[in-house]
Amino acid sequence: MPEKVFLNDNLVDLAEARVSVTDSGLLYGAGLFETMRSRNGVVFRLEDHLERLFFSAQALSIIHSYRKEYVREALHKVLEANGLSDARLRLTLTNGPLAESEAQRQATLALTATEFTPYLPDYYRLGVMVILCPFRQNTTDPTHGHQTTSFLPRLLALNLARQRRAAEALWFTQDNRLADACLSSVFLVKNSVLSASLVEVPALADPARRVIRQSAQQQSIELVEKDLHIGDVLEADEIFLTNVVMGVLPVVGVERHTVAEGKVGPVTKKLSEGFAQAIEQECRRQE
Repeated sequence: MPEKVFLNDNLVDLAEARVSVTDSGLLYGAGLFETMRSRNGVVFRLEDHLERLFFSAQALSIIHSYRKEYVREALHKVLEANGLSDARLRLTLTNGPLAESEAQRQATLALTATEFTPYLPDYYRLGVMVILCPFRQNTTDPTHGHQTTSFLPRLLALNLARQRRAAEALWFTQDNRLADACLSSVFLVKNSVLSASLVEVPALADPARRVIRQSAQQQSIELVEKDLHIGDVLEADEIFLTNVVMGVLPVVGVERHTVAEGKVGPVTKKLSEGFAQAIEQECRRQE
């Protein structure tokens, strides 16, 4: 069966999907995206994803007429059309083809779903290495904190990491505060206290970060959000990455620096289990 995508209000074969060469997402990166996962046909933390998408669309003037309920239904249509239950989904929303006036502009909405492929088991059992990204995030950039389709800097940093046999790259701001990683949020543990960088206005926390916050609260793990720097990274007892696809991914090395004893720590293990439980509980099979 040909892979189906949902594009501009219709389900079409992947090979037949087309966007205009004047699409503002293609020409200028004027778009947003969300990467999601489903289990048992239920999209995990869908409301959080939609909240972030619609918030960013308003903040960045991505003009569209879609309602959250419409997007929910479209996501389930693309899952059903591809016969998928456990899937990785991608939603892309752009300002659409260029038009002479805003009244004529029509947004582009594209939804895809592919079979969910987890990260390698050894990544979770043994942990991974990360590098320090040589680039910097500019907190005065109006797109800072929003998940836009202008993603090339992240891909370049991720390519550098993989050239050095690392799984991710840690990003810092122009004033040397820890921000995040290319594809994930970053958490540190010191003396059993969990810490994360501040989420700066106007950006919304990513759904995985919210899962970690809730899991930490349920397990009575103290969480502090504050400015973090390279010293905090190098002095951490544990480090882990998170997004809705990877769950909780332990970090045991930062370039040549070994994190603690180079083993997955107890707080990371607890939160990894809590993340997995959240997915199981919130994505129960529909009878």
